Amino acid sequence: MVQVIPMRTFALSPLSFGPLWLVMFALSLRGDFQGSTHLLPYDEDLLGYTKSADAGPIARLQERLDRGEITLTRDDRFGYLPAILRELGISTSSQMLVFSKTSFQRDRISPHNPRALYFNDSAYVGYIPGADLLEFTSVDPRIGAVFYTLDQATTDRPRFVRTDNCTECHASAKTMGIPGHLVRSFQTDESGRVDLLTGVDPINHRTPLEKRWGGWFVTGTHGDQPHRGNLVGKAAFARQESEPNHVGNLTSLERFFDPARFPAPGSDIVALMVMEHQTHGQNFLTRVAYEARLQLGAYGHVNYLKTATEALVKYLLLAEELPLTAPVQGDPAFVRDFTARGPRDPKGRSLRDLDLQTRLFKYPCSYLIQTEPFLQLPDPLRERVYRRMYEVLSGADTSPTWSRLSASDRTAILEILRATQKDLPKDWFP
Repeated sequence: MVQVIPMRTFALSPLSFGPLWLVMFALSLRGDFQGSTHLLPYDEDLLGYTKSADAGPIARLQERLDRGEITLTRDDRFGYLPAILRELGISTSSQMLVFSKTSFQRDRISPHNPRALYFNDSAYVGYIPGADLLEFTSVDPRIGAVFYTLDQATTDRPRFVRTDNCTECHASAKTMGIPGHLVRSFQTDESGRVDLLTGVDPINHRTPLEKRWGGWFVTGTHGDQPHRGNLVGKAAFARQESEPNHVGNLTSLERFFDPARFPAPGSDIVALMVMEHQTHGQNFLTRVAYEARLQLGAYGHVNYLKTATEALVKYLLLAEELPLTAPVQGDPAFVRDFTARGPRDPKGRSLRDLDLQTRLFKYPCSYLIQTEPFLQLPDPLRERVYRRMYEVLSGADTSPTWSRLSASDRTAILEILRATQKDLPKDWFP
């Protein structure tokens, strides 16, 4: 299953490395970035993950609660979930359902009682029917993913509790060595227990659909493209070998459980595809931001991050995206809600416009470039990314690496960014 794997119950001792090790570590990363797995010293003073206050949406929501500016009304069916989604600006159309036992509340999760995930650009919310706690990830533009829980019991003062213990799983080789998001695909047995030997990670726009969504439910149509979603137990996976898509192209999940137990009826295929692009992209941005701060602290420059810069530009311009071989269609509500959030140029175009015929986005440049984790990259690194992107989009670099970007793609992206991007360098303009 493909899964966002949340927090564990055991503690992690803070990392402790000396300054000389830190300098040598930064040097060692120059040649190994795409898919980088080295664990960064994210709790060293220079980075200070656990010592840093979260500036993300969950911390801001708690501040509003503490000041008495808002209250959270508890719903009889879903607890505080609907109120929190409203306050965070997260639509229920983003609902995705995962039945693999990969949460610290794993005993509550099964194919008959999956965990629901909801998201926008800066927060992720996990809900399990009957569970005591809601699970959250807040995206801080400086320190990356920050993890929280909230007790579903009725109270006058609901409180989000930060749980840095989650980094036991969420700061590893599988999250690019920083506190980040973890999306995977596994086979499971009939109860949702994972077979670790079948795991695929990380999942993003470079992953073939046939390897995605093991342990997830998936609703929406995708033609003859097979995937691992909706396969519960070994027999279902065995049948997939001779009868691909025997549980594909589903528009209802009623055969598995009662969808009325959740705020939305499905587990949207397009939401899954967007989330997978987003989570790995956010990990990527956190990784390069950490590395830039390490190198600025050690040398006063980021000249050793050429490989990292090139890898990030490839990701942002979807240079290695695997094409769709058939159209994909999900819930129109998610498409509407997602595309509505993006700024548009005078021609009405946005980086959030979806294609879903041969690729994910109509204009192959990630909308993450317009979010705070990118806009708050250390200035020297952000300037290098912009310079390299302009070389590609202006046509100065037409090497095979960028062959999937047509001339019309480059022109459209360039025009959209000129009209909508906050801080483009002057040399981007005629």
